[in-house]
Order: sequence, then structure tokens, then C-alpha cells
Amino acid sequence: MCGEEYVALSEALGAPIEINLFYRTPERMKKMEERFRGAGAKEVLGVREDAEVPFLESERRKVDSRGIYSRDTVLVPLEDGDRTECLKKMGKFVIAIDLNPLSRTAQQADITIVDNITRAVPLMIELAKKKPEWRGFDNKANLRGSMELMKHYLSL
Repeated sequence: MCGEEYVALSEALGAPIEINLFYRTPERMKKMEERFRGAGAKEVLGVREDAEVPFLESERRKVDSRGIYSRDTVLVPLEDGDRTECLKKMGKFVIAIDLNPLSRTAQQADITIVDNITRAVPLMIELAKKKPEWRGFDNKANLRGSMELMKHYLSL
């Protein structure tokens, strides 16, 4: 999903793309790498698995030491509460995209974008180009606002 958009976001941020699959096989990893390269990615991390996220027991614990493992900020583009929790234990700043503001991922992230990934990533590209200041962002207030908005639309 959103291969070209992820490549554009990666370029706008100057950050690498890392594949991190729950159901990890060499074939699936290679296919994902090929898809991102086909979408224009110059470098795709994650096929090499030379580090592990501590405390995480799923296949997502296997990471590339040049990517998720060593970065201070990580984007979790789909709901993954276990990984988000472990990344936070590692001291990472986590940005998550999640439709559910009550999910563990949304609740534990530093910044949660409550939206569909196909809408969120293009908006993130535009925002990345503006390089906004995020100091003082209140994710709890953001999630409360998202819930209020959802409640409003449910009552219509």
C-alpha cells in the first residue's frame, strides 16, 4: 500500500524505508524490497536482519541495525501495539498512523495520526516539506479531539 507515497515521504524526510513484516519469509521480504525499488526507492532496509528489538517476540523483532534499531524516530504505519510498546521501551519517538484512537498503538505513540493510511501519507509528505516544529505536541489531547470528532459524526 502507498509504495510511491512512502518513497516520496522517505525522500522528503531524508529517512530510509525499512521493511518490517509480522509474517516474515525471505521470499516476502525480497518481494517487498522489489516493490519499493520499483516505486523509486534507492535504498530499502530490512532484508538484512542483524539486530533485534528487545522485548519483542514476534518476527518483527528482526530489524536492520541501520534502520529502526539505530534511529531515534520511527513511523509505525499500521496498528502494531506490541512493536510500539517495545520501541517506546527502547526510547524511540514513535509516530503512528491508526484508525482507532483507542488502540494500544495510538495510546502509546508520541504522535498519532488518526486516519486512513492512503490519506495520511500524502498529507505527511506535504507536512514534511514544511518542516514544522513538534515540540509541545499533546498526543492525548489529539486523541481526545479525534474521539470527539468521531462521536460528533456518529450522532448525525
